Amino acid sequence: MITSEEMRQLEENSGISKQNLMENAGKAVYEELKKRADISNKNILVVAYHGNNGGDGFVAARHLCETAEVDILFIGNEEKMKKETLLNYRKLSSNERVQFIDDETVDFNDYDVIIDAILGIGIRGRINREISAIIDDINNSKAFKLSVDIPTGLNPDTGEIIEKCINPDLVVTFHDLKPGLEKIKDKVAVVDIGLRR
Repeated sequence: MITSEEMRQLEENSGISKQNLMENAGKAVYEELKKRADISNKNILVVAYHGNNGGDGFVAARHLCETAEVDILFIGNEEKMKKETLLNYRKLSSNERVQFIDDETVDFNDYDVIIDAILGIGIRGRINREISAIIDDINNSKAFKLSVDIPTGLNPDTGEIIEKCINPDLVVTFHDLKPGLEKIKDKVAVVDIGLRR
């Protein structure tokens, strides 16, 4: 198992660029979903925030749109993106196969799969009102729910639920199991993103 701090250190000292790690992570999410579900021509919604978890979601969306209908609900702030996340966001902005949608018009029940790329291990303090409402919307939908790395609202190190959290059907976590996922490990796929063991 690996804590969020150990994971950050490992990524920092890996000698692999953050851009490559993000690409590997997003592609692994796509491959894991493809293994478990027929995604051809399915409607997929990626809900993303401005952190690296959102960046992983943007990469996954780029791969998914080759075979599925992909919409992005971006609920973050573009100005807060780090350069790797921004680069992947911009790649999608110019991709005609992906549609950015508004949270005023989204119907979460229109989707076969919803990907939670909101907070990941980057959770800090309380959850804001918008994210809290979206957690409810995702949990209440009939879609298959996939969380990227950690379900939004779950503390990666303790497993404590911070107010509320996404209740996923699948968690695709990177490199090693996070201690906070221990209780739901039957729903977790651990994928390799190129970091040394």
